[in-house]
Amino acid sequence: MAENLNLFTSTQEIVHEALTKMGYDETVYELMKEPMRLLTVRMPVRMDDGSTRVFTGYRAQHNDSVGPTKGGVRFHPDVDEEEVKALSMWMTLKCGIVDLPYGGGKGGIICDPRTMSMRELENLSRAYVRAISQIVGPTKDIPAPDVYTNSQIMAWMMDEYSRIDEFNSPGFITGKPIVLGGSQGREKATAQGVTICIDQAAKKRGIDIKGARVVVQGFGNAGSFLAKFMHDAGAKVIAISDAHGAIHDPNGLDIDYLLDRRDSFGTVTTLFENTLTNSQLLEIECDILVPAAVSNQITAENVDRINASIIVEAANGPTTIEATKRLNDRGVLLVPDVLASSGGVTVSYFEWVQNNQGYYWTEDEVNEKLEKKLIDAFNQVYDLSQSRRVNMRLAAYMVGVRKAAEASRFRGWV
Repeated sequence: MAENLNLFTSTQEIVHEALTKMGYDETVYELMKEPMRLLTVRMPVRMDDGSTRVFTGYRAQHNDSVGPTKGGVRFHPDVDEEEVKALSMWMTLKCGIVDLPYGGGKGGIICDPRTMSMRELENLSRAYVRAISQIVGPTKDIPAPDVYTNSQIMAWMMDEYSRIDEFNSPGFITGKPIVLGGSQGREKATAQGVTICIDQAAKKRGIDIKGARVVVQGFGNAGSFLAKFMHDAGAKVIAISDAHGAIHDPNGLDIDYLLDRRDSFGTVTTLFENTLTNSQLLEIECDILVPAAVSNQITAENVDRINASIIVEAANGPTTIEATKRLNDRGVLLVPDVLASSGGVTVSYFEWVQNNQGYYWTEDEVNEKLEKKLIDAFNQVYDLSQSRRVNMRLAAYMVGVRKAAEASRFRGWV
């Protein structure tokens, strides 16, 4: 039988298994298996050459029983409806795992920002906010940055929403520049969360981070910060990759040099000869492997050649269900994406809280609060996986879906 590589249907599969394990009936799964709302929008945008292009965008709101929905907006040529729906479900799980008062949301626009000017990106960002303005807001649905979006795009979106609302609304969106109400530590938050999970996993396996061999697939926002955090903690980052290939040095790479040389899209391997492929990188023998690039990287086809003691997922869906089961059977500790990459939404929540109260924290305060949230979440998932004898992914889904399921039950929806 062919392996399921569809992120949406494989997510549904694990959610169903998690709910069944916890004794919920099929009605709860029927509510949870799809977003409660999915808006598709078409946006005409004036381009620099005077022509008008019509872009398609989406906003999915998975479940708002706990509170407003929350999730990023990605600008990417491969954005589609199923991806946005799956990602909104993951956001519900992440918010449940780190115990935030949110449900999951997600948005995306089909475009290639690498080929667009700043003015075109601004026009598109504002058009998107106008198109979705009726279903979003600080108490309804709070967007954030995602693939190929950043604090500048969040600033344009906040400004457009504030114009429509006729009220300064910093709490409408997170991941903003600091001067517009952004939070200290937001940019590094996802990588910081992954680092905390790596520390906890290493302790469970008796591995000292100092001198540990780490392989990082991906050198974008999460991957590059993570490589730097690991390098600074004394680990040997022996391989990294970007979209063009991978570089490997068993003695450890000079991460500061690579960060200095990479371009704005995280590309650095084009400067080197004798590069490896991304699939070769995954098979390098190491203590800790961090897939921080794209989905479906570790599959039934290559899982038996993976040579790591711990895998911590910084990307969305890098390991398939079948591969997860086989790694678990081999005794590999796999920390799933919905737990490991929840640092971003956690600090986004902190940003929203700071906007609402008009009082802002230092970076040390943010990091301290983040560390407590992530350690508590890691231990809850790990302990459940041990007591129920299930893999960490299923345990994370059980913890993550419980909050929304219970809130829906108390509301009388199911």
